[in-house]
Amino acid sequence: MKEIGSTVIGSWANKARRGIGAALVLAVVVVHFSFLLPPPNSHIGACAYLAPPEPDYSDPSQWCFRERGAAADLFYIISTETGDHLRGGDTCHFADTYDDEMRGAMHHEMYAVDSFYSGHLNYYSPYYRQVSMQSWVSQDTALARLQLAIGDVMRSWKYYLAHLNHGRPFILAGFSQGAHAMMDILKAMPDSVARRMVAAYAIGYKVTQQDVDECRHIRPAQGADDVGVTICINSVKSADCYIPIVSEGNLFCINPVNWRTDSVSAPFVLYGRLQNDTLSVGCDPESHLLLVRGYEEKYLLPVIGRKGNYHNMELKFYYPYIRQNMARRVEAYFERQ
Repeated sequence: MKEIGSTVIGSWANKARRGIGAALVLAVVVVHFSFLLPPPNSHIGACAYLAPPEPDYSDPSQWCFRERGAAADLFYIISTETGDHLRGGDTCHFADTYDDEMRGAMHHEMYAVDSFYSGHLNYYSPYYRQVSMQSWVSQDTALARLQLAIGDVMRSWKYYLAHLNHGRPFILAGFSQGAHAMMDILKAMPDSVARRMVAAYAIGYKVTQQDVDECRHIRPAQGADDVGVTICINSVKSADCYIPIVSEGNLFCINPVNWRTDSVSAPFVLYGRLQNDTLSVGCDPESHLLLVRGYEEKYLLPVIGRKGNYHNMELKFYYPYIRQNMARRVEAYFERQ
């Protein structure tokens, strides 16, 4: 199978950093194209005819993947990396996975996560018709349109299990919109497949009581090496800085540095291109959010962003610690077999 997004010595780090910061670049795009914001009551039914072509997951171009010969896989679903665009003279709210410009925006995050998170794991990340950044201006609008995006992710998951996984254990992970879609994978997962799940990482999204009630496979992580569990990460300056659409009603919280569920904080290093900063993070047992201390906020996420919320920094804050944890949980999985 062809490898897509392989590492190029001397340039991979800069590309990966750009990928993790792609949401910040998109902020400028959203501001300039704010005139394309959907009307308040716009839903998928009104614009389904504008949907781009359905991805064919037997086509290698619809994946970013690296097959490393590892004993376990990482299946990753990207966050919102694209905006509204014109299709046939009308506004389309879904990414076109065959369009080079949109593929480029999505590939930045795919490539970055593989570079910074996968380690020695095999890596699979599908392109999908994600809803646009502007869609999140209204929770009702976003949730209605998400059905198309989730449909693509579910088809990619089924193709992965049938043709790419070959019975190996796997880690599921998703960021923001991708984590929302990941919850649907968990809810539809049969026991025979769930037994091979090392862990699920819901980065920048919530796990609600409804999610838990609908799926017995969704269980909170209690430490650094339990398996078959879900890790949930939502970072803020203070508990009142949460973004409702991604964090309201969240039940799960574990510190991705010291892997504790109580309020004991831990220092961590935020690695930057020009300098490294030492910050600290701890769980808030009441809000189930991660409280980050010492970070100097420079950007505000478009559409859903609010001051003191670090949604756009989730991937960059903790990647050395999560990468190490993924490897540790894989080891724990095999030790239990």
